[in-house]
Amino acid sequence: MPSFRVIVSVGLLLPGIRPDAVVPAAAAAVAELAVVEASSLDVVAGEARVTVRFTADTVDDAIPVAEHAVERIQSLAHTGPWRLTERVAGRWFRRA
Repeated sequence: MPSFRVIVSVGLLLPGIRPDAVVPAAAAAVAELAVVEASSLDVVAGEARVTVRFTADTVDDAIPVAEHAVERIQSLAHTGPWRLTERVAGRWFRRA
């Protein structure tokens, strides 16, 4: 089954939200619709990025999962751009 990643840029947290709540909430949102393989928080060029890796049958199946994760993160923090990538033959390709 193909592996996908949703990667979301995260900015200012909403009032009352703890920083350590964002990644688990994103992973839980994905887990409602797909199997979660991994989740992480990375800082790239000074920007916080939440990444959740999951499995889905097709890109069309993965897009709603990614959108659901983004919506959950937006309920906790201001977000910037997000993207969906798919792993094919050891490389990641942008799908949305």
